[in-house]
Amino acid sequence: MNRLNQLAVNQDGFAFDPMTGESFTLNPSAAEAVKQFSKGASCEEAAQHLTQVFDVSASDALRDVEDLLSRLKNFNLM
Repeated sequence: MNRLNQLAVNQDGFAFDPMTGESFTLNPSAAEAVKQFSKGASCEEAAQHLTQVFDVSASDALRDVEDLLSRLKNFNLM
């Protein structure tokens, strides 16, 4: 189950997992990527979105999104 949809994320990047009570701080690009993942976006789609919102190359965005995805999996959020 994708628990990202259950995360409460505020505009400052503070994320709260109501299932575990854990909280996380997301930088602006990670918060945008989490929003994209919550909508069902793939890594490539989330990275493409980041290139449109932030001044970042496609390769850097994809690398960062893949790293974030790995971290989300480590926290059992995906």
